[in-house]
Amino acid sequence: MIDAVTKPKTKVKPKTERPRLHKVILVNDDFTPREFVVTVLKAEFRMSEDHAHKVMITAHRLGVCVVAVFTKDVAETKATRATDAGRAKGYPLLFTTEPEE
Repeated sequence: MIDAVTKPKTKVKPKTERPRLHKVILVNDDFTPREFVVTVLKAEFRMSEDHAHKVMITAHRLGVCVVAVFTKDVAETKATRATDAGRAKGYPLLFTTEPEE
């Protein structure tokens, strides 16, 4: 009689990576009214009045400010919609995205 060697079956779980996150960045300019920037932050990023004001002031003082972090598609969509809101009113308001490190 032949002894057969059997290996136990192992379950291999595929490792799924989390999607890479992207930062939405508010770029300061000298023409867009502060109140309008706060309004856009509240509308597009669902910020409170106080939080939106702090983000706007930070961008004003430092030149740029990270607004939020999302997956790539969401970040690009929100940045585009916020920038377009400024363009619709004739302001050079700019939101950009970049990968988080």
